[in-house]
Amino acid sequence: MQRCDERWAHKWGFADTQFIVNPDRTVELTGDRYPLCGRKISQFIPHIEAGFGAAIDWDNPQLEVAKPSVPPPQCYAPFCDAITAQFPSRCYSTDDGNRLRHSHGQSMVEEVWKVLYGKLERIVDLVFYCESEADAQTLIRLAVEHDVCLVPYGGGTSVSGALVMPTTEPRMIVAVNTRRMNNIEWIDTENGRACVQAGTTGKQLEAALKPAGFTSGHEPDSRELSTVGGWIATNASGMKKNRYGNIEDIVETITLVTPTGVLSEATPYPRASVGMPLQRLFFGSEGNLGLITKAIIRIRPLPEEQKYGSLLFPNMSKGTAFLHELSRINCVPASIRLVDNAQFQFGQMLKPEATGLSKWGKRLQKIYLGKVLKFSSKEVAAATLVLEGSRQEVAYQQKTIYALAKQYGGLAGGASNGRGGYLLTYAIAYIGQFLMRFHIVGETFETTVAWSDISRVTESVDAELKAQHRAFNLPGCPYLSYRITQVYPTGVCIYFTMGLYMKGVEDIPTVFGKIYTALRQVIVDCGGSVSHHHGVGKMRQRFVKQLTAPANLEMLKTLKKTSDPSNVFGIGNTVFGPDED
Repeated sequence: MQRCDERWAHKWGFADTQFIVNPDRTVELTGDRYPLCGRKISQFIPHIEAGFGAAIDWDNPQLEVAKPSVPPPQCYAPFCDAITAQFPSRCYSTDDGNRLRHSHGQSMVEEVWKVLYGKLERIVDLVFYCESEADAQTLIRLAVEHDVCLVPYGGGTSVSGALVMPTTEPRMIVAVNTRRMNNIEWIDTENGRACVQAGTTGKQLEAALKPAGFTSGHEPDSRELSTVGGWIATNASGMKKNRYGNIEDIVETITLVTPTGVLSEATPYPRASVGMPLQRLFFGSEGNLGLITKAIIRIRPLPEEQKYGSLLFPNMSKGTAFLHELSRINCVPASIRLVDNAQFQFGQMLKPEATGLSKWGKRLQKIYLGKVLKFSSKEVAAATLVLEGSRQEVAYQQKTIYALAKQYGGLAGGASNGRGGYLLTYAIAYIGQFLMRFHIVGETFETTVAWSDISRVTESVDAELKAQHRAFNLPGCPYLSYRITQVYPTGVCIYFTMGLYMKGVEDIPTVFGKIYTALRQVIVDCGGSVSHHHGVGKMRQRFVKQLTAPANLEMLKTLKKTSDPSNVFGIGNTVFGPDED
């Protein structure tokens, strides 16, 4: 029986999947989408309470707003009349629920918390479902003619505030949903290319490529929900970028419809030296320049072999040193992610409880790690690996990687642990929205840093979070963990997860926003980038302006004025927001 892919209206993910508290105080993930589903987790509640230093009232979750406040749409009559005359009724909606769903992304506090427990400041006035490039051209022409603001909307998975509607925008705002543009126009197996419409999700893309024996190789955490257009607009990265590249390495050409015309390369090439490649500016454009309608991407044959693996290290420092050396010998697997002790302990808690002989085996393993190898349970770090390629290539990588890990005190942890850790990524996003019901709010944020700055950045973020927690006199204690998700010759991507217990705190979005901004400032001060793959949106705008030369900003703004002189695409992300901080 085919699974229904209905999504939550405002929360992350699919509507058949959520964490619940059972009467026996175990926690369970409903549905059957992920390996974690259906498993009663007995240590979840004790682990969370210990981590946040607070006794949580699991019997009385926050109640969501019964009827969210949605103001009536601001409809320009001439524009709406033109839409009605030129498009079938299935292509547009002023329904309150649809408008609210298209007025936010998935940043936990700035957007999801507000829509569930508070109020969004600005709601779109109309939702337009774009079904073709011709639709896009007609819609944009009408928007220019009637001075309407258009906001591209793909999978709605943004966690950077990119879909926060500008509160200062006086015009009618139309969200342009691209998900009906989800066809694979053609697949060229000889040359390894495919033409993909922008509204195609990662899940749909892989389902279409697999029968032909190919893959895009692009696997962001959000791949079930996010779209090709969104990947380009945020300059995304996937978990297997080591083998397949980041999105800018996968995409060869982009078609962008702007108020002044359609921008596209006439012919895709493996590479060409033909002046300044304008389409490079489309990566990370975040809805400011126009509507991405399709892209020609590079596709790769499905790997002959895929194997999972895992490694344990005495501490994060040893694991990081191993990654650094691995980056130098050109043997980095498709995916390798190193998690700190906090994330390792969290992952252990989510595992099925051992019984019988397995229970004794687990005890013996613990004794061996602690007594023989001197691994401290409070320091151990772990890495998950995905190796892909020919059988010979995978065998070589296995031999080389495990031998190198041994030099840094690493111990092989088994394929099942590697597979479980890798697939857990898709289920773990549901945990944040579950905890938010019980006044625990958090956020993820990532950065790129040089190898020499890793310790300084992580230690400074930890110290600043504790200082902010004290300054606001918050209950319990803060939570912070991190993992190294991407490896480059000159540095890494660090992916942080932070959480705060905020029961009884007035104006949670404001307090949380100040703390988040302080942590971001520390990262920038320590040499970290504004973002590695989530983009800038509105939550990180001030930091782009700190790190970018004024002449660069002016050149980008000139491009914007040339391609969109009346600011039809007025979402105001990245450098195109308000000039003031």
